[in-house]
Amino acid sequence: MPHRAEDAVAAAAASGESLPHGPSAVGLHDAKLAGWYGEDSGELFRGMPIGADDVVVDVGCGAGVNAVFCARRGAHVYAIDREPQVIRELRARLGAEARGEYAALVSDANPLPLDDGRATRVVCTEVLQHVEDPHRMLAELVRVGAPGALYLLSVPGALQETLQEKLLPPAYRELPGGALRVIGRDEFAQWVGEAGLTVLEHTQHGFFWSIWWALFWGCQVELHDPAHPALDHWTAAWQSLLDTPQGLQLKRQLDEFMPISQIIVARKP
Repeated sequence: MPHRAEDAVAAAAASGESLPHGPSAVGLHDAKLAGWYGEDSGELFRGMPIGADDVVVDVGCGAGVNAVFCARRGAHVYAIDREPQVIRELRARLGAEARGEYAALVSDANPLPLDDGRATRVVCTEVLQHVEDPHRMLAELVRVGAPGALYLLSVPGALQETLQEKLLPPAYRELPGGALRVIGRDEFAQWVGEAGLTVLEHTQHGFFWSIWWALFWGCQVELHDPAHPALDHWTAAWQSLLDTPQGLQLKRQLDEFMPISQIIVARKP
């Protein structure tokens, strides 16, 4: 289902949002509190620094917010997605914003169109639940990483997937490209370890988006214009919570309970 948190904040990450308290802006602020998009640290996610010497492979790049973050830091970026229209749009954006070399490639990543050991950083977020053989996908990700390469991997949180499934309108259930599986926390870590990577951090993020998407399906609005009092009230409530002295602690507790994404940072030996 279409609920990638990084796609939902792509517009805000790229150029700001006209409504400073709209869901994209609040979601971006929430993501930064969790460790995403460190403008000062240069970390795509905490523990994943990006520099001009890096070669970044972003598999299943979607709207490209992660790829563009890396490209702005001068990294050599390979952005890969199976949707030609997505890649056409991303090429234009990278052409305007990249500070180093880049390539935006159409591929189903089976196999990846890259040489062995090419990347120092490998990103694959919210993809493994969609592919027929996630173990083969992980093997390809490991193949293209150089020794010592860092990996940023994520899949949807299992509990929120169950919630969304109960609320998803029938029309969306029939669309191609939906999730083929729900991946549990322990299962996710096991897959990454069996692929030959060393897990450095296994965390979670995005209670805000878990509830926002649940409300979204009930509000029956369009994603390009998700204006509805219920969504507006939830967004304002979450921002108000973050503004309290205990807001960050509560966010972490709720993110752990029902995250939109579970996240692994790993290293190739």
